[in-house]
Amino acid sequence: MKLAPKDLYGIVAVAEMVTWTGLIIAMIVRYGFDTYGPWFFFAGISHGTVFLAYCTVAAIVAHNQRWSIGRLLLAWASAIPPYLTVPFDRALHKRGLLDGHWRTEASDDPRDARFPDPLFRWFIARPAILLLTILGVVAALTAVALLAGPPDEWGS
Repeated sequence: MKLAPKDLYGIVAVAEMVTWTGLIIAMIVRYGFDTYGPWFFFAGISHGTVFLAYCTVAAIVAHNQRWSIGRLLLAWASAIPPYLTVPFDRALHKRGLLDGHWRTEASDDPRDARFPDPLFRWFIARPAILLLTILGVVAALTAVALLAGPPDEWGS
């Protein structure tokens, strides 16, 4: 994969922040000016899709960088409040937690022999297949979210 883990993670962190901006503007227009248009759906679906992509990339980078589950949960949680993904990304950079390359080959580390590391390395060594898989997962999760409807309609 040509993008290093830190670069891929940084891209989705910024994309998450940008789509938050679009969603906030759309919400101000919708609720502040009592106007509804197709742009609101576009802002919502864009943000939701990028949110799912961010969470997926965070999981992949977390596995590659051998983060703890707690750190992965913090990465996911940073996508919930607006604009927190970029400061979280910078904090990871500062601590060196995004340094290094993709783990495409096994090392002497015993964890490299255990599942899911061999499968992980197989995907990382085939970025086109990994990208198609990620797109498929994000598309499936987006479809589930669309079927579930807006959160304010859940349970009604």
